Amino acid sequence: MNRDKLKGLVIWGSIIGISGFVMLFFSVYFGTLIAENWLIKQGGADTGYYNIIMKSYINNFLVGGGILFTFGIAINSVAYYKLQLIKEKSHLK
Repeated sequence: MNRDKLKGLVIWGSIIGISGFVMLFFSVYFGTLIAENWLIKQGGADTGYYNIIMKSYINNFLVGGGILFTFGIAINSVAYYKLQLIKEKSHLK
Protein backbone atom coordinates (compact mmCIF):
# COMPACT_ATOMS: atom_id res chain seq x y z
CA MET A 1 0.00 0.00 0.00
CA ASN A 2 1.16 3.50 -0.66
CA ARG A 3 0.97 6.46 1.71
CA ASP A 4 -2.15 7.98 0.12
CA LYS A 5 -4.19 4.81 0.54
CA LEU A 6 -3.04 4.46 4.13
CA LYS A 7 -3.98 8.06 4.88
CA GLY A 8 -7.43 7.36 3.45
CA LEU A 9 -7.62 4.28 5.65
CA VAL A 10 -6.77 6.40 8.70
CA ILE A 11 -9.57 8.81 7.78
CA TRP A 12 -12.09 5.97 7.40
CA GLY A 13 -10.91 4.39 10.64
CA SER A 14 -11.35 7.71 12.42
CA ILE A 15 -14.87 8.15 11.06
CA ILE A 16 -15.82 4.62 12.11
CA GLY A 17 -14.25 5.07 15.56
CA ILE A 18 -15.92 8.42 16.18
CA SER A 19 -19.32 7.10 15.11
CA GLY A 20 -18.87 4.14 17.49
CA PHE A 21 -17.85 6.53 20.28
CA VAL A 22 -20.99 8.63 19.70
CA MET A 23 -23.16 5.50 19.67
CA LEU A 24 -21.63 4.35 22.95
CA PHE A 25 -22.07 7.57 24.88
CA PHE A 26 -25.45 8.58 23.45
CA SER A 27 -26.96 5.08 23.49
CA VAL A 28 -29.50 6.02 26.17
CA TYR A 29 -30.67 9.04 24.18
CA PHE A 30 -30.89 7.13 20.89
CA GLY A 31 -32.52 4.07 22.47
CA THR A 32 -35.12 6.16 24.29
CA LEU A 33 -35.87 8.16 21.15
CA ILE A 34 -36.48 5.04 19.06
CA ALA A 35 -38.54 3.43 21.84
CA GLU A 36 -40.71 6.53 22.07
CA ASN A 37 -41.29 6.40 18.31
CA TRP A 38 -42.21 2.73 18.66
CA LEU A 39 -44.67 3.62 21.42
CA ILE A 40 -46.28 6.30 19.27
CA LYS A 41 -46.71 3.83 16.39
CA GLN A 42 -48.26 1.27 18.75
CA GLY A 43 -50.76 3.80 20.06
CA GLY A 44 -49.84 2.91 23.63
CA ALA A 45 -48.47 -0.13 25.40
CA ASP A 46 -47.86 -1.60 28.83
CA THR A 47 -45.08 0.22 30.70
CA GLY A 48 -43.25 -3.02 31.43
CA TYR A 49 -43.21 -3.92 27.75
CA TYR A 50 -42.08 -0.39 26.86
CA ASN A 51 -39.17 -0.70 29.33
CA ILE A 52 -38.11 -3.99 27.73
CA ILE A 53 -38.18 -2.41 24.26
CA MET A 54 -36.25 0.65 25.47
CA LYS A 55 -33.56 -1.45 27.19
CA SER A 56 -33.15 -3.61 24.09
CA TYR A 57 -32.66 -0.55 21.88
CA ILE A 58 -30.13 0.88 24.34
CA ASN A 59 -28.25 -2.43 24.40
CA ASN A 60 -28.27 -2.55 20.60
CA PHE A 61 -26.59 0.86 20.45
CA LEU A 62 -24.08 -0.15 23.14
CA VAL A 63 -23.07 -3.30 21.29
CA GLY A 64 -23.00 -1.64 17.87
CA GLY A 65 -21.06 1.32 19.18
CA GLY A 66 -18.57 -0.92 20.94
CA ILE A 67 -17.98 -2.94 17.77
CA LEU A 68 -17.56 0.15 15.60
CA PHE A 69 -15.27 1.86 18.11
CA THR A 70 -13.07 -1.22 18.44
CA PHE A 71 -12.97 -1.70 14.68
CA GLY A 72 -12.02 1.96 14.16
CA ILE A 73 -9.22 1.72 16.74
CA ALA A 74 -7.91 -1.47 15.09
CA ILE A 75 -7.96 0.07 11.61
CA ASN A 76 -6.13 3.17 12.81
CA SER A 77 -3.54 1.09 14.69
CA VAL A 78 -2.73 -1.07 11.67
CA ALA A 79 -2.64 1.91 9.31
CA TYR A 80 -0.39 3.87 11.68
CA TYR A 81 1.95 0.90 11.98
CA LYS A 82 2.11 0.53 8.19
CA LEU A 83 2.75 4.26 7.77
CA GLN A 84 5.63 4.03 10.24
CA LEU A 85 7.10 1.10 8.31
CA ILE A 86 6.92 3.06 5.06
CA LYS A 87 8.48 6.09 6.76
CA GLU A 88 11.28 3.94 8.18
CA LYS A 89 11.99 2.33 4.79
CA SER A 90 12.16 5.72 3.10
CA HIS A 91 14.75 6.93 5.65
CA LEU A 92 16.93 3.86 5.12
CA LYS A 93 17.30 4.51 1.38
